[in-house]
Amino acid sequence: MNTDAPAAGGQSRDRFGTTRWSVILACSDSAGGDRARQALSELCSTYWRPIFSFICRRGYSVPDAQDLTQGFFLMVLEGHLLERADPNRGRFRSLLLKALQGFLSDEAAKRHALKRGGDRQFVSWDEWMAEAPSQLAVPKQDAENWSAERLYDVRWAATVVEHALRRLADECEARGRRRVFDAVSDSLAAEREDVSYVDLSKQLGAKPEAVKRLLYEMRQRYRALLRAEVAETVEKPEDVEEELRYLCAVLAAKEQVP
Repeated sequence: MNTDAPAAGGQSRDRFGTTRWSVILACSDSAGGDRARQALSELCSTYWRPIFSFICRRGYSVPDAQDLTQGFFLMVLEGHLLERADPNRGRFRSLLLKALQGFLSDEAAKRHALKRGGDRQFVSWDEWMAEAPSQLAVPKQDAENWSAERLYDVRWAATVVEHALRRLADECEARGRRRVFDAVSDSLAAEREDVSYVDLSKQLGAKPEAVKRLLYEMRQRYRALLRAEVAETVEKPEDVEEELRYLCAVLAAKEQVP
């Protein structure tokens, strides 16, 4: 498989000058600017699901949680998050959660968000509800028992993984190899001993040796895309590995009993 993009670990320091989070932090002193607002809007559009899940877990009804999510992101995009951006924190995930906790503690902000009645939509709820269930979806019982903070982190990690998988699927689709992606996608993060190369060989009509090589290439590309997703939410290159390890640990722990 052609892997034109940088391989895992191939991010350069110059690349981090153009990530969305780095643009936001660079512009924070001037309360944003067009580039920062666009970058922030893109990150918010990607990571609104953890916010919505957090608010629901705090006991709000779905309609109220929708309005609060809208209100929170509108507050963020109006510049208040940029005013409190701390480059030393380094992670968009952490800053966004801290800002959300403050927002939910502000009774005036909550009343304003609930009163706005969804007249300014930031995300499309209808489109979200129409999406196919995620393979990384949180079981209802877990969602009801976990803390709001744990649920936030699991939803965040799942979003990172799903975006990387979607990008890989799109690449395969563009190259006429969607069938290959569909066959190996469940094996991309599996342990080697859990992969049945015989079954994959039958599905793809290829020899096991060829399937092993193909799966290796697909895994390399998937990891590169996963790194790229994480890189958009941290400030420094050295933060990527730590954030990746954390998110992988979060997903691994989601199967454990709380």
